[in-house]
Amino acid sequence: MSGGWPGGQACLPAAQMALDLVNNRSDILPDYELELIHYDSKCDPGEATKLLYDLLYTEPIKVVLMPGCSSVSTLVAEAARMWNLIVLSYGSSSPALSNRQRFPTFFRTHPSATLHNPTRVQLFNKWKWTKIATIQQTTEVFTSTLDDLEERVKEAGIDISVRQSFLTDPAVAVKNLKRQDARIIVGLFYETEARKVFCEVYKEKLFGKKYVWFLIGWYADNWFKIKDPSINCTVEQMTEAVEGHVTTEIVMLNPETVRGASNLTSQEFLAQLMSKLGGKNPEETGGFQEAPLAYDAVWALALALNKTVGPLKAKGHCLEDFNYNNRDITAEIYRAMNTSSFEGVSGHVVFDAQGSRMAWTLIEQLQGGSYKKIGYYDSTKGNLSWYGNDKWIGPGPPADQTMVIEEFRFLSQKLFASVSVFAGLGILLGILCLTFNIYNSNVRYIQNSQPYLNNMTAVGCMMALAAVFPLGIDGLHVQRKQFPVVCQFRLWLLGLGFSLAYGSMFTKIWWVHTVFTKKEEKKDKRKHLEPWKLYATVGVLLGIDFLSLMIWQIVDPLQITVEKFTREAPKGDLDVLVQPLLEHCSSEKMNTWLGVVYGYKGLLLLLGIFLAYETKSVSTEKINDHRAVGMAIYNVAVLCMITAPVTMILSSQQDASFAFASLAIIFSVYITLVVLFVPKMRRLITRGEWQSDAQETTKTGSSTNNNDEEKSRQLEKENKELQKIIQEKEERVSELRNQLSERQALRSRRTASTISHQNHSPPLAIIPTDPRPLAPPPGYPAPLSEPHPTPPSFTNASSFYQADSKISRNNCHTSRLQMLYK
Repeated sequence: MSGGWPGGQACLPAAQMALDLVNNRSDILPDYELELIHYDSKCDPGEATKLLYDLLYTEPIKVVLMPGCSSVSTLVAEAARMWNLIVLSYGSSSPALSNRQRFPTFFRTHPSATLHNPTRVQLFNKWKWTKIATIQQTTEVFTSTLDDLEERVKEAGIDISVRQSFLTDPAVAVKNLKRQDARIIVGLFYETEARKVFCEVYKEKLFGKKYVWFLIGWYADNWFKIKDPSINCTVEQMTEAVEGHVTTEIVMLNPETVRGASNLTSQEFLAQLMSKLGGKNPEETGGFQEAPLAYDAVWALALALNKTVGPLKAKGHCLEDFNYNNRDITAEIYRAMNTSSFEGVSGHVVFDAQGSRMAWTLIEQLQGGSYKKIGYYDSTKGNLSWYGNDKWIGPGPPADQTMVIEEFRFLSQKLFASVSVFAGLGILLGILCLTFNIYNSNVRYIQNSQPYLNNMTAVGCMMALAAVFPLGIDGLHVQRKQFPVVCQFRLWLLGLGFSLAYGSMFTKIWWVHTVFTKKEEKKDKRKHLEPWKLYATVGVLLGIDFLSLMIWQIVDPLQITVEKFTREAPKGDLDVLVQPLLEHCSSEKMNTWLGVVYGYKGLLLLLGIFLAYETKSVSTEKINDHRAVGMAIYNVAVLCMITAPVTMILSSQQDASFAFASLAIIFSVYITLVVLFVPKMRRLITRGEWQSDAQETTKTGSSTNNNDEEKSRQLEKENKELQKIIQEKEERVSELRNQLSERQALRSRRTASTISHQNHSPPLAIIPTDPRPLAPPPGYPAPLSEPHPTPPSFTNASSFYQADSKISRNNCHTSRLQMLYK
């Protein structure tokens, strides 16, 4: 009458209705009257134990025990055999009760809860669910039901991913379901606990279109609206939380209009029951759905007892001879119950070998606050039938897990277009510089900058800029099978472009450093520049890159790989997650190859910076633009050393990675082209040194260049000779200074009397040693003026110093000062 399942509220009146009809029937137990003694077990095994012993040890003797709840039936049925009593339950669904060894005298008009499981598995298969979750109240009826469900879903290839249980408070179990992303949830608990569960479900937002709850169908129709002091959720909140759940319920009311053993149709039974309840709301009356089962249970008992009267009489016994030690009468009653078969208000009543009722299963869904029938399942035939009018609520049943939609991330087309414009302009600039250099290759100033190396630099810059286009091509532009070709274009264009552009500049600066940092005797031998050595150096650098790239392509070619990111939930109440994907060009040992390439290129960049710094003050006409080359090397090295690690860090951000890499290439190329070629263009334009004006250069050809080189070597030789002469004069000046200091010391030692005597004597003429005349350098005429005369005497030390100073410095002709400076 109360407790976890207050089914007695409607089942007791139904049983009394059946007793009245049976006792009024003259063809059923005409010499006997059935009497019902009832107590409220509160669905509590402890309370039931106390009541059971009160019944057994008080008069009159009881023939049959009829418990309701599964937990009480388990206790009563297990103890009943000790008193040779038949147990007939009208409301027990525990699968554990289907055990003849443990419960040898147990029958029930309520089908086993395992009858729900075949229906659930059929629904799982129909809606293609492969993963479910369960939450149960910790009682034997629900534990055994869940064990049976686990076996059935395993056979069907369905996995129970989450299994939660609780005793009295379901809060933690519901939170675990939420945390483990349970979607299809089977709930096994009594009505009172169901209200607790769904109050927590509302708090955790574990309801809506993403979730499907499967509940037991024998709750009252408005069970979620009943006020319950044990929960702190409103009726509105509960209604929102339970909306859309599915129930599997044993068909407990015969859908057909037939008159059975009681001579009542199912609708007539309901009408009389409503009258018996006195106008109570069926939805608020516990056990209203199970009332036909209690009604048919009384009829099954009456018909079985009626069937035993004849056999007992033949054996010289009668029903009133029954006592708790009489096994013969119990055996006759058991035999009659086991062969029962009649039409009741709940349908055809028949028991299986375990004493359980066999019946159909009704599938309902709560739609708009009321239950709607959506189908039936006949477990004996495996037939699932659907109603034509009442179907699944909403757009359709959800998936057993969040639907994942794969979405590729592509490069921003605006960014690609903008960068492509700058790359295209850079290629045009490279073509302009290349054309200018080729057209003016016979101009002396251009020749002295090694135009062929400049051409290589321009071509390499254009190849590097061309690599920007495949860098921006992704799955949006080409098919997946064509993507590896794009990857190879990226690698080869960028690798060979770098080798040509940077390698040619590195060769220039390396040659300048090699020549002008050697000893004098070795420097003279190497000042004659041989262009083929420069080209060979570039060829070696290019060959190393070509060989390494070829080995990479053959051994571990670049392929398309897909990077997966954290799933993202779109806006709205959609059971969908977006799986972002990003395509990459990669190989199995990508990090190893990048380490080799970056290490080799990094060493070249560092060496280039060092050589550019060492030669910053060198001046040579052989390579007249080496300072500009050094500046370009500085910029390229800095940009490359920053870009390489940053692009690896930003590889998962397609827009940032492309922008950083492409802009670094563009800036490097623009700086290189502007620094190397714009000054040459400016010089030729401002000074008019165009090829069209250099007709003599065209006529004389290479002989002019050879004469210029010969003159340059002669001038350098003469410059060395003059430096030697200057050094000799400096030594002579030092010698004369020493003599002057000695004479000053001699004069200081003279006495005062000697000084007076010298005042009356003729003046002393000091004739210095005639310094060696300064001979003109070889190949130059003697100076027009006379050599500086030697003074006849010295009045003081400064006059002598001045004269000698003039000898050492003014003896060089002004026309030779420019040569000396050079």
